[in-house]
Amino acid sequence: MSGVKLRGCGHCVPARVVTNDDLARRMDTSDAWISSRTGIRSRHICGEETQAQLCTEAARMALERAGVRPEEIGVCLVATMTPESLMPSTACALQKALGLAQDTVCFDMNAACTGFVYALHTAECLLAASPRRFALVVGGDAMSRIVDWSDRSTCILFGDGAGAAVVEYRPEWPSVGAVLGCDGDSELLYAAGPGSGKTPRIAMEGTRVFKFAVETVSRCIAQVLARTGTAQEDVRWFVLHQANARIIDLAARRCGIGADRLYVNLSQYGNTSAASIPLALSEMQEKGLLHSGDRMVLVGFGGGLTWGGALLDMA
Repeated sequence: MSGVKLRGCGHCVPARVVTNDDLARRMDTSDAWISSRTGIRSRHICGEETQAQLCTEAARMALERAGVRPEEIGVCLVATMTPESLMPSTACALQKALGLAQDTVCFDMNAACTGFVYALHTAECLLAASPRRFALVVGGDAMSRIVDWSDRSTCILFGDGAGAAVVEYRPEWPSVGAVLGCDGDSELLYAAGPGSGKTPRIAMEGTRVFKFAVETVSRCIAQVLARTGTAQEDVRWFVLHQANARIIDLAARRCGIGADRLYVNLSQYGNTSAASIPLALSEMQEKGLLHSGDRMVLVGFGGGLTWGGALLDMA
């Protein structure tokens, strides 16, 4: 199967920073308690910014870094579970704001924190039938809109932000070898929707989700490597969903992955859901950590329960 490679990334986060100490003034918690259990020290929270605005700015940065013009985009996908409106979609808002062609495929998709990996593979498939060879894949969530700020077990975990990636498709390139899955019977991590008559609030069985995440990340990494015929030592970076530093550490140790091949930034941002992976990629590019030919294994997991992994090369 033909495939895509990464051209450029961008990100955008709200101006307001909420530290663990800020939360400790509102509830029974502390910086030591939060950071020791999660690795999180602060998060960005939307004030006047909207989810669509964050996605738009992240997309602009990604296009600029990729050196790709809006008219060259054939597919625009936004992974989110906190859109500003059910319709038009955030992707449609991006089409207007960025000046994408009107025949660009634009839609939102919801696979919770796994959304970016789902969207990456979907873009790869759609580009095979597109007259243009570039796609804009965005993950953006305003998690502060749906957390229960009285529940210290969940509200400490999440932050707001957006990350975007421009990928290029060529028939001669290998597929990203996506491994995707879902356990729809599980209610370990969920939030009610607008049709339920309930106020959307995140609820989670933390211990069981932790165990699921460690096992799933380890399995996804092995499956992606097997599907793509890639040796683990040939992968430069492993970029895992930034939900909890202990999850990342345990999964990496299970797989024998050294800290020098992990990128972890959740101490500053918390869990930004679908934005997590592309936000990390954007910071890596900004810091000069990504070079042409670098191979990256991306793994996400989240509510649904959903999970997904892919092997993405830097063009």
